[in-house]
Amino acid sequence: MGLIVQKFGGSSVADAERVMNVARIVTDTYKQGNDVVVVVSAQGDTTDDLIEKANEINPKAAKREMDQLLAAGEQISISLLAMAIESLGYPVISLLGWQAGFNTNSIYGSARIKNIKPNRLQAEIAKRNIVVVAGFQGINRYDDLTTLGRGGSDTSAVAIAAALKADKCQIFTDVEGVYTADPRKVENAKKLKEITYDEMLELATLGAQVLNNRSVEMAKKYGVELEVLSSLNPIPGTIVKEVAKMEKMLIRGVTKDKDVALVSILNLQDTPGIAFKIFSKLSSKNINVDIILQSFGRDGTKDIVFTVSKDNGPVAVELLEGMLDDCKIVCNTEVAKVSIVGAGMESHPGTASKMFEALYESNINIQMISTSEIKISVIIDAESADRAVAAVHKAFIPND
Repeated sequence: MGLIVQKFGGSSVADAERVMNVARIVTDTYKQGNDVVVVVSAQGDTTDDLIEKANEINPKAAKREMDQLLAAGEQISISLLAMAIESLGYPVISLLGWQAGFNTNSIYGSARIKNIKPNRLQAEIAKRNIVVVAGFQGINRYDDLTTLGRGGSDTSAVAIAAALKADKCQIFTDVEGVYTADPRKVENAKKLKEITYDEMLELATLGAQVLNNRSVEMAKKYGVELEVLSSLNPIPGTIVKEVAKMEKMLIRGVTKDKDVALVSILNLQDTPGIAFKIFSKLSSKNINVDIILQSFGRDGTKDIVFTVSKDNGPVAVELLEGMLDDCKIVCNTEVAKVSIVGAGMESHPGTASKMFEALYESNINIQMISTSEIKISVIIDAESADRAVAAVHKAFIPND
């Protein structure tokens, strides 16, 4: 018997029937003698609905006020789930993020967790209460509510598991685990029994939506064992941990990410320190840059091409046009990033050429390439993304 942290996403608590289903999963775990802390997201499309309501009033609302609004979604979920657990005859208490001890910085909309003071959590667990915690939120030094950004409930769950030294952190979703590709889009995508933190982190960062990348990063840092499993189908999921028994599979997953903009700075004067000036300017506005390609200088000029998130593409262009003269800056938001991930690829020559061959045979042009020890990413036209994922998956992962 141990301490189990369980996290349920919005689709798992979308309506009354699913809330009761989650209550039964939680109480079954509790009946086995475990202490249970549950982290819950807002129901279904609640967050999107709240954003829509805000836009009807003020499309440029302050991020602080948006956090005040969006935090309400999880408050509804935890109350309803606590009521459901109570109806089944089990002791339960619901806590908002600040009541659970979440202290964050003051970056509204994408706050980072500074620390968790788990005193209240520990006290409620000692009473043998099931504790239901609002994910995605905390409080800053000004006593303002903050939200953790997209996928923040995953991060909340892992942070609690780390703070309480839980035996396991289970992430319940609407899929049955981590797959080699999106099973809804790619025929014969395979579920993985195990995957390493590094591989999962790359997959999450590169577009796989099953886990938030910040949660995986935190799980690796604090040694929290994760299990990704279905809230609708009670079968074993995928274990994410430091040392996994690797299957005989070179590539562990193929992902796509359409939240990409390609920014090109053309005919830039080739002067010392210009790259530093460009990317420090972007960094000062919290614009994260992914792939960077710089051409060889010619006739005193060079080209620099890089990728950012789609929303940040026009922002980056506006910033750079204000500081760069005598060059052309363009932004293409009709691109996508397709990636393969696998810890074994560095010891297998020909991995890149096999990926490029699959894209060539599907008549898909590559615009940029980025590699690391465990991943290869390419930038292609967005309209070809699904076709590219299917072709690359077929090339690397046997259809058996």
